[in-house]
Amino acid sequence: MIEPKEFYRKLDSLLSKIGLEKSGKDFLFTIVQELEKTFGKDLHIGYGSIYEKNDDEFIMISPPVDTNAIDLIKSIPIDSEPIQNILNSGTYIFDHHGFRINQNSFEYSIPAGILVHNNDNSWIFFFELKSGWVREEIEFCLNAVRTVLNYRLISEMFQGELERAEQIQKSLLPINAPQIPGFQIAAKSQPAELVGGDLYDYFLFNKDNYGFCIGDASGHGIPAALMARDVVTGLRMGLEKQLKMDYTLQKLNKVIYKSVLSSSFISLFYAEMETNGNLFYVNSGHPSPFLVHDKRIIDLETTSIVLGALQDIELQRFYLKIPPASVLVLYTDGILERQNKKGEYYGTERLKRLVVHNKDKDAKDILNLIFETSNEFGKKIKWQDDATVMVIKRLGE
Repeated sequence: MIEPKEFYRKLDSLLSKIGLEKSGKDFLFTIVQELEKTFGKDLHIGYGSIYEKNDDEFIMISPPVDTNAIDLIKSIPIDSEPIQNILNSGTYIFDHHGFRINQNSFEYSIPAGILVHNNDNSWIFFFELKSGWVREEIEFCLNAVRTVLNYRLISEMFQGELERAEQIQKSLLPINAPQIPGFQIAAKSQPAELVGGDLYDYFLFNKDNYGFCIGDASGHGIPAALMARDVVTGLRMGLEKQLKMDYTLQKLNKVIYKSVLSSSFISLFYAEMETNGNLFYVNSGHPSPFLVHDKRIIDLETTSIVLGALQDIELQRFYLKIPPASVLVLYTDGILERQNKKGEYYGTERLKRLVVHNKDKDAKDILNLIFETSNEFGKKIKWQDDATVMVIKRLGE
């Protein structure tokens, strides 16, 4: 038997390699080689081969490196007893069966197999145990390898799905702000996770009229991101048909209410601006955007409840004149709820003071300052909630 301290040291090294080994078509084969290299002599284990699930059988895709193993079973039916034993237990040693992988070997050998899988496919690693093997050592080693390897494969798959979701979400957010004569527009979104539930968008109707929105789906992560995607898509479809904002939002509210859990909802601020500064807006439960002109601050308060909470809602459209040399700031509560070590929130007042003191700067500079100061306020720790800001500045005449 191998000395326990040495066994654990080698096993820890092997498991670390499983976590760090570069992914690719030879990844599984590399792990088999590493296991034999690390424990071949100590545990009397070798001749590793890999079989991949293909319909109703497992087919060998990687034979042992050792050239003595020349007469291997090329495929094994799924409904056969050996495969079923492995599928049912995850790790199985065939010490009481006549089952053999290498049909040409006359030496003493006992097959052992482990099940490796992700959500898309399954593989079985077969090894041969030579004289001197110890059940406790073999089972401990193979179970540990199987557990860590399965976690790695499934985690990679989920990571791939998250990355694809991230790309989908990024593709929905506008790459550049529209160029509107007499205005500067800048926006940024910082998800708390790989994907988030915040959204913003722009809508160009004609040279004198454009729309914009900002929203925050309840929660964060994939469920919130899916709702944000649906809202962006719904707005684009409705507004492209030149439907009025109140009708579009009421229709969107019904779709959200029927398609998600009733406990899920999204706050949304939508507005249409004319180049002369006339602003018409609906605020469905969203944190109040504010307008800074000189030292005066005007809040664009809520006009209706959040979307998705009730099947039918009443929407009120409000009007505001945006004067020259003024700054309109839209945001989600991820900015306001940024906390420092004392548990204090960044809050609305700090945000407003920052904008008032920097109202003469360009919209993009104001945007960057908001994120920089709130990030510093939270000591640059991970964002706890999705944070999004849009800054619209009407230039002076």
